[in-house]
Amino acid sequence: MILELLALTALVLAAIPATLVVINLLFYRAPRIYRAPGKSREGGRPAVSVLIPARDEERSIGACVEAALASEGVDLEVVVMDDHSGDATATIVRALAEHDARLRLETAPPLPAGWNGKQHACAALAGVATQPLLAFVDADVRLAPDGLRRMVDQLEHRSVELVSGIPWQQTQTLAEKLVVPLIHFVLLGFLPMPGMRWSKHPAFAAGCGQLFVARRQAYRATGGHGAIRGSRHDGIALPRVFRRAGFGTDLADATSVAECRMYRNAREVFDGFAKNATEGMAAPAAIGPWTLLLLGGQTLPPIILAVAAGVGSPPTVGYAAAAIVLAFGTRLLLTARFRQSWLGAVLHPLGVLLVVAIQWTAWWRARHSLVTVWKGRAHVP
Repeated sequence: MILELLALTALVLAAIPATLVVINLLFYRAPRIYRAPGKSREGGRPAVSVLIPARDEERSIGACVEAALASEGVDLEVVVMDDHSGDATATIVRALAEHDARLRLETAPPLPAGWNGKQHACAALAGVATQPLLAFVDADVRLAPDGLRRMVDQLEHRSVELVSGIPWQQTQTLAEKLVVPLIHFVLLGFLPMPGMRWSKHPAFAAGCGQLFVARRQAYRATGGHGAIRGSRHDGIALPRVFRRAGFGTDLADATSVAECRMYRNAREVFDGFAKNATEGMAAPAAIGPWTLLLLGGQTLPPIILAVAAGVGSPPTVGYAAAAIVLAFGTRLLLTARFRQSWLGAVLHPLGVLLVVAIQWTAWWRARHSLVTVWKGRAHVP
């Protein structure tokens, strides 16, 4: 009886993200060009400041800048804020700037107390930007030639002040394949996207810190990155600030707009996701429910089925099997839709288990005020 109840619970927990994914995919679409090429709502070519915070990004900054400069259908400036890098980041950008007047290199002011490094660099970038539209792009993101124009048109078509998108996530190592694709699973499996579209309530705030496009006037009115100065989770925090100020935000499928390789080994994956987890899934009030939702609906069903195959009742086997079909079916659908790793999809329960382990590690570090070091800077939760 207990095993049957567990199986039924797992089925319900697996059905929640499966149902939301199907609904959300009706709303989560790739941005497209809605207006005549080279035209904005105001009648001219959209003018955009592409703003790139960079700290120790020598392995990716060149490709990021070159892709931004290749953007079509917009008038742009590209500004890189070197955040006191200890590698060749500034040298690479400086060399590129010698051949293109649209690019310039700035140096971030010293980091004030209470500020997160990325938020400080982004705030400084906004302060030196000259165009009415601000595109914040992480240094490991490479825009497609029409990607920036499409994001701008999404902003105008949806009549919002901030739009974000999740680029195609390149993964190579096993740890990347297991964890990184779960960004889409968590977002589309647990955020009611109709609520995000039809409401400006901060509870429906969603975004991806890798790529934001905002109207400069609204950004200044909200305080921008200065309003989230201590945050390490701008993907949620920045849209929430806009919504609290009464502005609309939107989230688009940026798979064909840009690509990104976030991390390159298991240590980077673990530390990278753990560093900002306490502002999301690993928050004290959230970690319990998230653990139940993820383990109960995604990892527990195969275990129940293995046990029930020998001693369980037919309903128990049926519930567990249905939960497995829903869990893997949802993951396979997302894998096909967003060109993710099939190996990661096959090992889906293991990936979920690793994500939960990352969240509990982040919770433990925060509870005991343990220091996390990221790119040479210490972060105390």
